[in-house]
Amino acid sequence: MRIYPYIKRGIDLTGAVFGLFFLCPVLAVIAVWIRLTMGMPVFFRQQRPGLHGKPFGIIKFRTMTSDKGENGVLLTDGERLTRFGRFLRKTSLDELPELLNVLLGDMSLVGPRPLLMQYLPLYNEEQAKRHDLRPGITGWAQVNGRNAISWEKKFELDLWYIEHCSLWLDVKILFLTLWRVVRRDGISANGCATMPGFQGTE
Repeated sequence: MRIYPYIKRGIDLTGAVFGLFFLCPVLAVIAVWIRLTMGMPVFFRQQRPGLHGKPFGIIKFRTMTSDKGENGVLLTDGERLTRFGRFLRKTSLDELPELLNVLLGDMSLVGPRPLLMQYLPLYNEEQAKRHDLRPGITGWAQVNGRNAISWEKKFELDLWYIEHCSLWLDVKILFLTLWRVVRRDGISANGCATMPGFQGTE
């Protein structure tokens, strides 16, 4: 198992390089369409906790406008999510720029998804272990319900992956991810653009 992290990193680098190379035309088309329909910026950047909770800047395609209400406050995610942005989320194409994060070493192809920085103080001791590995573009929780499952179930699946991670499990997750993307399973929780924010576990 000691050699596995090096194998995993090698697979990450290879996958990111080949993914960016072969998907370059797709990335270009999406970027141009976002520029034409929503203007700049094309990419959404946000600080997320990485390995051991260290912050990094995640890169995704922008799917929402910056529209504000009369009070000057941003509208809800559901109101700002554009038609094209909804398509990008349903097909997970908005996640493709994260291959750059994999290349930079901030993320892995497979691992617990990087959540929001403000969630860090809300994790209990067990949940905080999800940062013992690099966050991933996809993960065990994503192929077992994604946003359609509870936060507690999601963390449970993340911790199970950390305890059982292996080359073959990563390969299985990557193939299951392709299947889930085709079926568009678990994109959002009921009544939410994605899923409600994490409030901590009682």
